[in-house]
Amino acid sequence: MSKPVSVSTVFQSAQLLRSPARSLYVAGVFALLVLLLLLPTGKTLAAEDKEFAGERIVHLLQEPRHRTVHQEGDLYLLDVQVNPGDVSFAHVHDQAIMLTYISSGDRLRGGEVSSITDYATESLTHKVSNSGPGLLRIIALVNAGSGNANLQADRPAGLSAEPQLEDAYFRSYRVELAPGEETSIQLHKLPSVVVQVADGVLRVSRDDEFIDELDHRADWAWRKAGQSYRVRNVGQVASAVVINEGRL
Repeated sequence: MSKPVSVSTVFQSAQLLRSPARSLYVAGVFALLVLLLLLPTGKTLAAEDKEFAGERIVHLLQEPRHRTVHQEGDLYLLDVQVNPGDVSFAHVHDQAIMLTYISSGDRLRGGEVSSITDYATESLTHKVSNSGPGLLRIIALVNAGSGNANLQADRPAGLSAEPQLEDAYFRSYRVELAPGEETSIQLHKLPSVVVQVADGVLRVSRDDEFIDELDHRADWAWRKAGQSYRVRNVGQVASAVVINEGRL
């Protein structure tokens, strides 16, 4: 393997040339060195270039199957839908993300929740495919902020259960309600989203008496930080929601 050429070697070689040829030589080599220093390096770049060579690569927020349905500051709510037999574009993740799974191609997922916070420090490029026979659907919350390592700093009031997921970027609660049942009034210090994850009809009321009605899986209602609200099951069957926060 050849050794890298040092800057000192370049300038020693340049001394052998006459001016102005020497000046042009030095300027050209210097520009080349600057370009090489600015280029990304490492095995990850080479691997991604090889895996997706000649393909269109987009950022997660520009991937058409990852549709942004709401944004507040550094938080993005995505409705991810991949039809049977379809494959997404290769896309880059470089922000923390929390996934509320509505369905895989082969089954309902009932609102299972997971998060991937490593994307905030180590980006990943991949594709999402669905072999079917049904729709792959996920309600995703993306946090482009810096998060908060203090897990006790911003807990909401009015929810007696412990979070089902809690990390520096996200917090999630699952609430199951029988017909006619409702939660206590909740007050969230952070922006939050209520996602319906089971059949039924639910109402998400606000302190100003504004009401969102949810009537199918993956339906959602967004609430700003500092807004109090409650969730009531107004349907004829037991239902469930997950309440997700983006921690900023």
